[in-house]
Amino acid sequence: QVQLVESGGGLVQPGGSLRLSCVASGTIASIYAMGWYRQAAGKQRELVATISNDGLANYGDSVKGRFTISRDSAKATMWLQMNSLEPEDTAVYVCSAFSPGGTTWGQGTQVTVSS
Repeated sequence: QVQLVESGGGLVQPGGSLRLSCVASGTIASIYAMGWYRQAAGKQRELVATISNDGLANYGDSVKGRFTISRDSAKATMWLQMNSLEPEDTAVYVCSAFSPGGTTWGQGTQVTVSS
């Protein structure tokens, strides 16, 4: 099994930046891709970004050009660099890991963009 722990959320002003981290443990060799999703209050969960073991990244339309997803070479840690944050980016950001056994979700970290 895979376990995920996120960190790095917080309160930031519009236009600011945050960097989220997600550390995977357990059977990480089985992971073939990881990603970030977010869920704002009263809204459905939406894709932020995913990254494959080959480093191929995919972004949701609302974050393209502002957010960057990356992983370390051991594929145990994933980051989400978020720049030019907007109030609409306020949400719980959840880390995910995809493996043949299914999808694992982290607990989430709150990101609040407000002046």
